[in-house]
Amino acid sequence: MGVSVARIRVLVVDDHRIFAESLAAALAAEPDVDVAAAGSGPAALRCLDRGVAEGRRFDVLLVDAELGAGPAGATAAGRAPDDPEAAVDGISLVAGVRRVQPAVRTVVLAEKDDPHRAALALQAGASGWVAKDCSLQRLLAVVRGVLRDETHLPPALLTGVLRELTAARKHRTDSERLVESLTPREAEVLRCMVAGLGRKAVAERLFLSPHTVRTHMQNVLGKLGVHSTLAAVALARRAGVGPAEPAPALSGDVVERGGQPA
Repeated sequence: MGVSVARIRVLVVDDHRIFAESLAAALAAEPDVDVAAAGSGPAALRCLDRGVAEGRRFDVLLVDAELGAGPAGATAAGRAPDDPEAAVDGISLVAGVRRVQPAVRTVVLAEKDDPHRAALALQAGASGWVAKDCSLQRLLAVVRGVLRDETHLPPALLTGVLRELTAARKHRTDSERLVESLTPREAEVLRCMVAGLGRKAVAERLFLSPHTVRTHMQNVLGKLGVHSTLAAVALARRAGVGPAEPAPALSGDVVERGGQPA
């Protein structure tokens, strides 16, 4: 009788097809590894969803650190970094997968050591950061290690990553202190700003006049010590402030515009 071997399902996510297919082929030669490849963040998310639907969930994602980067290293614009359906770059994909399938472990594959990006990856939920030119045996050891809830970093990166994480923690603490100085109404306005609502939309949402909302927004910027809505939203994100919940649809209700029934 044959012995049943517990298999590890791995998804390689890299937009360099030759590298992705070569790595997938090397991993597939292992007796306990099933592997697939995806060439983008959205494609990877579709693979994850399909795996769940088929009852064959993936265990580990190997994600290119520069996934979706253009020639200058900039990621595609116009995408919401906290929307898993719009995840394009590697770090955004890690964060999106962490939200939609938290049991999946992610390992970032990088061409060069970068303490800042490695720290961002860990904060997003990655379990490891590995050089692309490491040996196959090293990569397999990391894959099996993260499934035991281990975190893997190259020793040369450890000091730099710890420094980055410490600085990020300090910035978060400072940001939280500033957000706590807001009044409840100002905090509501800030959450609307995080949700991307403009002044008129905030006024309608909170049943306030645009002038009052403008005053609240100015107070928010002043208390947070920033000069723009974008800076206020970035600070709010660091402090863990989420967006305002979507307004409920008013199905069947009469909507008035300018005092006249619509």
